[in-house]
Amino acid sequence: MGRQEKRRTRAEYEHGLPGYHDPTARFGGAAPAQSALTLRAVLAVFGLAFGVGAAVFGFFAGFPVIGWLMVVVAVIALADLAWVLYRKWRGEPG
Repeated sequence: MGRQEKRRTRAEYEHGLPGYHDPTARFGGAAPAQSALTLRAVLAVFGLAFGVGAAVFGFFAGFPVIGWLMVVVAVIALADLAWVLYRKWRGEPG
């Protein structure tokens, strides 16, 4: 039988997960890391806006390859933004 993972609560995320990223945290390792979710969300919004703007420019300027590449960038930024907002909604600090 497989090991079942315990679902974490909002309170656990708000308190933080010490030693989550560093297996040596109890023995003198680095301090527990905190995710910079808000910064990641801002960067995803910037990537989304840049991707959409560059795609529109690419299509209107007659560069469809650049336009489609920027559409891909915008879709990736949108997916990342959705994931970050989900993690923040779930209660993770950052």
